[in-house]
Amino acid sequence: MLLPLIHHSGYTIEMPPRHPFPMAKFRVLRETLAAEKLEHLAEWITPQPASEASLARVHTADYLHAFLGGTLNESAQRRSGFRWSESLVARTLLEVGGTQASVEAALDTGLACNTAGGTHHAHADAASGYCLINDLAVAAAHALDRRWVKRILIVDLDVHQGDGTARLFRNDQRVFTFSMHGAENFPARKQHSDLDIALPRGTGNLDYLARLRASLPPLLVQFAPDLVLYDAGVDVHADDRLGHLALCDDGLFARDHYVLGTCRDAHIPVAAVIGGGYDRDLEALANRHAQLHRAASTLL
Repeated sequence: MLLPLIHHSGYTIEMPPRHPFPMAKFRVLRETLAAEKLEHLAEWITPQPASEASLARVHTADYLHAFLGGTLNESAQRRSGFRWSESLVARTLLEVGGTQASVEAALDTGLACNTAGGTHHAHADAASGYCLINDLAVAAAHALDRRWVKRILIVDLDVHQGDGTARLFRNDQRVFTFSMHGAENFPARKQHSDLDIALPRGTGNLDYLARLRASLPPLLVQFAPDLVLYDAGVDVHADDRLGHLALCDDGLFARDHYVLGTCRDAHIPVAAVIGGGYDRDLEALANRHAQLHRAASTLL
């Protein structure tokens, strides 16, 4: 079986020099994967842009009108972390479409990975923290609306709490939100996920993986999801500019292999996204993100 990997060249757009968001990482990740044997184990899928109707399942009409139409005010643009542009809108719709395509492929094959995604800070009515549209929420709502699944578990292991996702699904019993994140990190005002695990600064491989191993299997049994959406943020790495945790490259691989393998053993499909990562060394950053895809390839 080939591993479905979802990618679009439009995930990368031009950004101002020294912008803090490493937009080129998506292109470098694709190049990294192409240089490895994984290229021959993959079925590359090119996504279509998400439709406005799919976005409207989780975002307000006023926010979508402002974002899609280019009328976000200065304050809203600062909160997003980006200056608005037509190319930014197009890129965002492709990224969300990529996560939707990952869900569809995962339900067909058991496992699929996007080379972008994880915009978990986007709220129903506002962008935040480099997250413009919440791709995890849109993809989950799309799968539920199509009645492909009845229950979805979102496993968010980005170093930052998935606050937007938590708020969007706080009254929806069909979606369980699990966020394991740095306690002293963005956002300053945390939301209530269904399960939050806040980790102290400097948490390394052993303690991190112990908390994960104690938490994930009971969730799979008790909530019994039909699908897992996995945010594999690499900003938990010791060298990440914004993370303050202390996982190494091998720790990332062990984490991703554990999540994907545990879900596979429970016969639960997984759609994975790459989440955050903020090193200015793009090759090092892409290598960290590629651990997700490498781990997935070992489970074919």
